[in-house]
Formats: sequence, C-alpha cells, structure tokens
Amino acid sequence: MKDRLSRAERSRHMARIRGKNTQPEVHLRRALHRMGMRFRLHRSDLPGRPDLVLAKYRAVIFVHGCFWHRHRGCALAYHPKTRTAFWTRKFAENTDRDQRQLCSLLASRWRIGIVWECSLRSADTRAAAVSAVVHWLRSDRAQSEIPVPPRPLRSRRPGVGSRPRTTVRGAEPGSGARVETTLSHPR
Repeated sequence: MKDRLSRAERSRHMARIRGKNTQPEVHLRRALHRMGMRFRLHRSDLPGRPDLVLAKYRAVIFVHGCFWHRHRGCALAYHPKTRTAFWTRKFAENTDRDQRQLCSLLASRWRIGIVWECSLRSADTRAAAVSAVVHWLRSDRAQSEIPVPPRPLRSRRPGVGSRPRTTVRGAEPGSGARVETTLSHPR
C-alpha cells in the first residue's frame, strides 16, 4: 500500500515525535510530584535513560509508548500497512533493546516500573495507574508493569455495547497492584 503522505510530509510528522517529555510522561510526573514523590529525569548514566529515577526507592520508571514499544494487545500498537518489512525490523530492534536495558538495570539491582501510554490517556485510567505506581514503589517488588487491557470493540450504534470500567486490583502495598478493565453491560 502506498503512503498517503509525501516523503517531506512524512518526515515532518515523524520529526514531531518526541523521545522525552511526552504528554503521558508529564502527566505521570505531575501526579507523582503532587503525591510527594521526588525524582530525577532521564539519567544518562543508567541503561535506557529511564524517564524517572527515584533513588530513594532504588527504582526507575519507563513511560513506554504503546506503538513504539509494542504493548501486546493494545489498539495503539497497530502495525503500519506501508513498508511492513521496515516496521517489523524496527519493532524487533526496539523490543530487543528494551529487554537488554531491563536486564542490565536488574543486574545493577534497580527496581523497574513500566507504565504504558494507554494507561495515562484518560483521567480515570491515569488515576488508577498513578495509584498502582505508588503502591509498587512502596512495595518490595523488583518489577511492575502498569497496563490497561485493550478496549472492547464498540457497536456502531450509539448506546449499544459494553462500557469499560477501570479498577485497581490488589491495591495494598506489597500486593502487586494491577490496573484492570472490566466490562459492565447496559441493561
């Protein structure tokens, strides 16, 4: 399939994608700061230059974009229809690099939290994700991943179908809180 944008337009679009200070990252930083958490940003001496480094907890947090880091099962992690060989190779390299960096950080005895972009998109899921991050930080678990399961397919007719409802399961410190989406069917 041919790209709908010219090379110059595509280049302009891709150049606007930032590697740090993204909107999901800023949302998480503001919420954690409001809760009294203090951190450093993008420490270049650590593998992968984590988005947030909380030395007090010996923890690092990566805010991963679902598309670039391939959030399994997420609608935002679609596969482009043009240049499929390029994108397949690019995504494989990204996930391999992520894995190497995580292994290196774990070997250095850092705790690792991964927060997916989709869990920070809406105010409801954002609050649940921040709560889960805080509970993880106060626990003794080495790793945490804050995902939101994919949204259900919606009917084309308004008012028909399931509505997602986000809840936090196991939100006590040390319990390994996870953000989950359940479906409530309208009656």
